[in-house]
Amino acid sequence: MEGFFKLISYFQTQSEPAYCGLASLSVVLNALSIDPGRKWKGPWRWFDESMLDCCEPLEVVKEKGITFGKLVCLAHCSGAKVEAFRTSQSTIDDFRKFVVTCSVSDNCHMISSYDRGVFKQTGSGHFSPIGGYNAERDMALILDVARFKYPPHWVPLQLLWEAMDTIVKLTGKRRGFMLICRPHRESGLLYTLSCKDESWISIAKYLKEDVPRLVSSHHVDTVEKIVSVVFKSLPSKFNQFIRWVTEIRIAEDVNQHLSTEEKSRLNLKQVVLKEVHETELFKHISKFFSSMDYEDILTYSAAKACCQGAEILSGCSTKEFCCQETCVKCVKGPGEAEGTVVNGVVVRDGNEQRVDLLVPTTQTDCECGPKANYPVGNDVFTVLLLALTPQTWLGIKDQALMHEMKQLVSMACLPTMLQEEVLHLRRQLQLLKRCQENKEEEDFAAPAY
Repeated sequence: MEGFFKLISYFQTQSEPAYCGLASLSVVLNALSIDPGRKWKGPWRWFDESMLDCCEPLEVVKEKGITFGKLVCLAHCSGAKVEAFRTSQSTIDDFRKFVVTCSVSDNCHMISSYDRGVFKQTGSGHFSPIGGYNAERDMALILDVARFKYPPHWVPLQLLWEAMDTIVKLTGKRRGFMLICRPHRESGLLYTLSCKDESWISIAKYLKEDVPRLVSSHHVDTVEKIVSVVFKSLPSKFNQFIRWVTEIRIAEDVNQHLSTEEKSRLNLKQVVLKEVHETELFKHISKFFSSMDYEDILTYSAAKACCQGAEILSGCSTKEFCCQETCVKCVKGPGEAEGTVVNGVVVRDGNEQRVDLLVPTTQTDCECGPKANYPVGNDVFTVLLLALTPQTWLGIKDQALMHEMKQLVSMACLPTMLQEEVLHLRRQLQLLKRCQENKEEEDFAAPAY
């Protein structure tokens, strides 16, 4: 029962009837102390179902639930190390060994996908964490996240296996189980991909399939021309697909001074942002952006981020919010160090809510003027191009230009923290491509790069 104590500390009830997968994953991620990369409410860093929007839009999950493969994808995208097995890929003896392994450790936990009907419970497909194992009676403890229906309960392991060894009508695949462990290192400090709406499908397809075709079919003779071809053909809602991760807090609930933890986290993000700005690719992209009137300035980005923050704090859809105003200010941290805060006023049904966002800046003196370097469109676009595989540029006809582009996106040329950031996004892109092609039910392994 060693694993039980961590899990029960973070045990929660699913907030929607179809959120069993998201609730189970939230429990396990929090039990493993994996950092979500942003605040949940107030000063607390915490995984919540509303934050698990990569791999499947929340509205789709709310209506239809989530498949086994997409929950595995979501665990990968959240920074966990995952091993997943269908019953057709394992045996009951192997399953028992894995249950024992997780039950005697607090560093690895199991989520089971099973059919409630086998237990003669109401409902059908369900996800829940496994909280312990009784070797003498060969029984597993299911921490049922639908606590409005069933409390935690023991079931014979043989019966649990039979409940997992059933076929999901939607996919035609058997159910199974996944082992979720802490990674060796955290990833995704500043940027992440999102599936807030269905636009991610067209954007993922564009990046993985259309960009290589475009750069090979157009006559491009400079890096700026490549950037122009790629950017001007981007599908709409590009900025909802990749975003910079904000530290969210309710303005009324905290004083304006940065805590030591907030300042430390903000410093790490500033290092990543500074490394992005120092890349040669960023300079080319900034040169291209300076020649056009691009809307994604700080206030535009902040307005969207404030609405996302209000959604997380209230649990309501961003479609119901309107960011009325934003302003940028400096606040003091420990030792008189300064940080940059964007304060937004978000309106919903006539009610106002003030939200503070801690924003990374590459200037340590925090000059909140026109020369300050914040995350905006050009750095986001730079990181997204870096996250594309090197094979993307092999179709460029000009050999010298192709070599230059490969050098600009080479991982070997990037500092360590930015390398990890780019690899995290590259894995997310590959996982989303699997989801787009409906291959997430076939391959559960994390992408190699």
